[in-house]
Amino acid sequence: MTFTEHLNELRVRLVRCVIAAFVGFLACYAFAEDLFKILMKPLMDLLLPTGGALIYTGLPEAFFTHLKVAAIAGLFVASPYIFYQLWMFIAPGLYEGERKYMIPIALCSALCFVTGALFGYFIVFPFGFQFFLGYASDFIKPMPSVKEYFSFSTSMLFAFGFIFELPLFMFFLAVMGMVTHVSLRKFRKFAILASFVVAAILTPPDVVSQCLMAGPLCILYEIGIWVAYVFGKKPKEPVAEEEEAPAKG
Repeated sequence: MTFTEHLNELRVRLVRCVIAAFVGFLACYAFAEDLFKILMKPLMDLLLPTGGALIYTGLPEAFFTHLKVAAIAGLFVASPYIFYQLWMFIAPGLYEGERKYMIPIALCSALCFVTGALFGYFIVFPFGFQFFLGYASDFIKPMPSVKEYFSFSTSMLFAFGFIFELPLFMFFLAVMGMVTHVSLRKFRKFAILASFVVAAILTPPDVVSQCLMAGPLCILYEIGIWVAYVFGKKPKEPVAEEEEAPAKG
């Protein structure tokens, strides 16, 4: 394929992704109110016993938040198809034996993405919000806005969704022969350092949230090493040449 053909292929794939995301948005908009309540639940479970509540300062803020919730939910619903389109864009540059992994990789990509988001929702959110609300006192009352909470929660969900793609990304590199389990083990200490750096960038500036992201990243890296060991290309063993004894006259 020429460069222009690659650009045209990318355009087609992106248009399909946008259409899939829009269809997912339409499907989820009917449940926007319920999805909104589910998204707010981790914080509301901590706010309601103290008499706190979420607020919105602009008249259309709640309405647009419901639209955004439906759009985000639509992305998650359409994620298997979106990941499939993205991986199929890469497929022409692979060998025939590597293309057979495309559909399983697309499905696993969506599964890992959703699993990471669920981990953030059920594990990280309760601990993180409890830590932040622990600074409330008689003089300081937490009254987060709907817009702020939505922005914070969705960014965290996407962050955890993407970091859970790490073992799959390492699997892809191992299958292509770009990395091996030996090289991944060699750079383990640098990966651990990078995990904490990435966690410090993607999470709020508190130790709890950073550790809750860096810890899974380190575990996922170890899982990726074993995935590379099982599925990675094995180095070719040198063929031993048989030594023939010289004939004695």
